[in-house]
Amino acid sequence: MADLRLKAYGIAAAVFALDRLSKWLVERSVSFADTRTVIPGFFDIVHSQNRGVAFGMFNDSNFEWRTMGLVLLTAAAIVLVSVMLWNAHRLDRLSFWGLALILGGAAGNEFDRIVSGQVTDFLELYVGAYHWPTFNVADSAIVIGSGLFLIEMLRGKRQAANVS
Repeated sequence: MADLRLKAYGIAAAVFALDRLSKWLVERSVSFADTRTVIPGFFDIVHSQNRGVAFGMFNDSNFEWRTMGLVLLTAAAIVLVSVMLWNAHRLDRLSFWGLALILGGAAGNEFDRIVSGQVTDFLELYVGAYHWPTFNVADSAIVIGSGLFLIEMLRGKRQAANVS
């Protein structure tokens, strides 16, 4: 059981470290005016700051307690996911990986919010005039982890429905 916990928290720590390293590199080498084209017409590296949450929601909010509220909500989510991973032996494989990725991603963005009140985003996907909101490694881990967790939840219900 301790091995599973170590593995789960190790995965989360690796995501956190990769997120911090990637953000540090972008903050150090890409100005807000720069665009580094990786795949023309599809993928660029840019440097932006997001004071809100996913997809820039609440970024323009003037709510006085926005950052503190986001920090507290994210901290609660980190505690909840950490507790779930503490019982890793009870989790199926997809939920285990999903929660570990979510934990690492949430911790990465939480670090940014606590230190600077905003999150560094730099990955930009687009096709023509259609742009996906800029994101980062932590966001990617959260989305992939949530997808894995959701797949397992749906698969579990389908299997349970077939048992009767």
